Amino acid sequence: MKDMYKTVMMKPQDHVAIALAAIPEGAVVQVVCDSQTLNVQLKDGIEFGHKFAVVPIAEGQDILKYGEVIGVALSDIEVGSHVHVHNVEGKRGRGDKLGDSVKP
Repeated sequence: MKDMYKTVMMKPQDHVAIALAAIPEGAVVQVVCDSQTLNVQLKDGIEFGHKFAVVPIAEGQDILKYGEVIGVALSDIEVGSHVHVHNVEGKRGRGDKLGDSVKP
């Protein structure tokens, strides 16, 4: 039987789901979005509000959350892995990239 942890995935094309409570490493979670149901075994513990991969994500691939690109994978990310700053480079509002800075 699967552990009953709450998650959210808004769009069927999303690459990640979000934990609505802390979920321990090794837990199997059921992620439901529209008519799609995914069973994911977590490779990492996931804290409340953090993301985990529901599909394999290749290095250099854009990552979708809520149907929008939130960043690019810095390395291959396996299903069930934590998706966060250690393996994602954000594409919005960084301010540390040439051309992103606000001019006075």
